[in-house]
Amino acid sequence: MPIRTSRALAHSTRALLCFSLAFLVASSLTSCTPSGSKSADGKKRIGVSLLTQQHDFYKDLQAGLEEAAAEHGFEVVIQSGENDSPAQARQLQAFITQGVDAIIVCPCDSAAVVPTIKRANQGGIPVFTADIAAAGGEVVSHIASDNFQGGELAAEALVRFMGESGEVIVLDHPEVESVQQRVQGFEEGIAKHPNITIVDKPSAGGKRDQAFKMMQNKLQSNPNLRGVFAINDDTALGALRAAGDHDLVIIGYDATPEAREKITADTQLKADVVQSPKTIGRKTIEAIADHFAGKTPPKVIPVEVGVVDR
Repeated sequence: MPIRTSRALAHSTRALLCFSLAFLVASSLTSCTPSGSKSADGKKRIGVSLLTQQHDFYKDLQAGLEEAAAEHGFEVVIQSGENDSPAQARQLQAFITQGVDAIIVCPCDSAAVVPTIKRANQGGIPVFTADIAAAGGEVVSHIASDNFQGGELAAEALVRFMGESGEVIVLDHPEVESVQQRVQGFEEGIAKHPNITIVDKPSAGGKRDQAFKMMQNKLQSNPNLRGVFAINDDTALGALRAAGDHDLVIIGYDATPEAREKITADTQLKADVVQSPKTIGRKTIEAIADHFAGKTPPKVIPVEVGVVDR
């Protein structure tokens, strides 16, 4: 076994230190360059985290994103939080680590998403929200239905089918900013009719099975209930299933194909607020394109809503 002298060891140590220093410098330079900022063909890369991909609304919104992105030559990487805020936070953090050129998020929880948006801000990545706004952080543009207007239209529809008096409930989902806007618009619309009273606003989490159970309980505890504003169509369809033969007016939100069928069939689901999710997706990409071009898109880009009934 060869024996190294102290001089040889010193030389070897200096060589190792020099190599290590060179490696660290190279690594630091590499880490300063966002590894995922562009795809292999040089396209701008946009990370997207949807609320869910299980709902028709978000399927249409995704289609709008993909169509407009293709027209602008952008690559979109689409994931879904599926109503799970921690899962969505992990998706967004991965986009930040990859160094995407922009982030689109439809928050699962408007407050819980804020810390991750702030991390994107610190990393210099522009953030856009679609459908649901965030409660903080720097967002370049928020693109969504005019949900306050939608709530007002829902109130008008309820009065049209129910009449000028009666007790009603809202099947709520207060964690979501867009729902907050819908409910505020509905409350202001109902306030114009003093003989109609909103007696409760229980949360069904935007889910059909929870709305079914909630509606069963409410009809048992209040058989005189006459109206329901459901903040989305899963909630409306859950309430409809529980309604049985009760003389009840249900107003939904989203106008999904299944909800439209129930409206046409003259069930207790009488009307639905209709949105344009594909337009929301397209306008979000257009706002990003403007930002990339050095323009300043509006802070809020509203998309009009309407009502469908028989």
